[in-house]
Amino acid sequence: MKNFRFRFYVGVAVAALIPGLTVAQHATAQKYPEKNVRFVVPFTPGGGADIFARLLAQRFSEGYGQQFIVDNRPGAGSTVGTEFVARSAPDGYTFLVTSASFAFSPGLYPKLRFDAIKDFATVSQIVSAPYVICVLPTLPVKDLQGFVRLAREQPGSVFYASSGPGSAMHLAGALFAVVTKTQLGHVPYKGGSQAAVAVMSGEATSAFYTSETVMALLRSKRLRALAVSTRERAMALPDVPTAIEAGIKDFEAAGWFGVFAPANTPSAIVEQLSGEVAKTMATPAIRDRTVQDGAKPLGSTPAQFDRFVRDEISKWTRIIRDAGIKLE
Repeated sequence: MKNFRFRFYVGVAVAALIPGLTVAQHATAQKYPEKNVRFVVPFTPGGGADIFARLLAQRFSEGYGQQFIVDNRPGAGSTVGTEFVARSAPDGYTFLVTSASFAFSPGLYPKLRFDAIKDFATVSQIVSAPYVICVLPTLPVKDLQGFVRLAREQPGSVFYASSGPGSAMHLAGALFAVVTKTQLGHVPYKGGSQAAVAVMSGEATSAFYTSETVMALLRSKRLRALAVSTRERAMALPDVPTAIEAGIKDFEAAGWFGVFAPANTPSAIVEQLSGEVAKTMATPAIRDRTVQDGAKPLGSTPAQFDRFVRDEISKWTRIIRDAGIKLE
């Protein structure tokens, strides 16, 4: 009986605290932000994560009346900037805006100094975008099958550029090489813009870009698209087949960009920013521009994004292991 009374009183005490916690969280969100907020991008300027971080930063700065600043911290396949956010104070003033490379790191780096699940709170997925397999217009191939034949006939002489080891561009190319049983040479650069210059200058044969980073080069015919990596064609590239349509049935992947916070960031702030991401991506002008760039605007809840990220980590860890890809 005494144990029952003890549990009853503890339960009443906890229940009494819950409204107070809710009010405290609401108050935290109401007065937030009181100073500048930092969006850390673990890549050089010009890539997809940087593009969307700056888009959100501009909208949030206008809406909140405080500056949202983009802080580029590239290095080690995006792990430098990612670790910085993992170690930052969970006060709602530092966020990570990153790409699908977030899901690659656990499988690529055995000595990773952060836990992709435990050290972060998911905020929102921003967009999903197909990878576009691009080559120079002067490359003597007409389609994706021709590209694969060239790679098989000249093993090791067909190179693809990426924005760095462990980046989304790197892993998309590695997956393609595994699926097609080709030996593609990987040429890493310090960012997506440098990778684009490398292909256009002939330093590399091809690249696997996310659509929003390459549309301008495709429209100006400085690069040529052979296929997209998603099951459906990109609305912005209606004449470009999917890899599946082109006969590469096992090459299906999508790039994505999302927002994370350090673990234990107040849930009220996380929920508030998640809602703002969704509102921003649903804005007609931004939604239409995103679709024109070949991407799909999203704006998921923290719970939805959490499930998605866990699935992505599991999938890519398996792919990396099966492909034998290792980075130090």
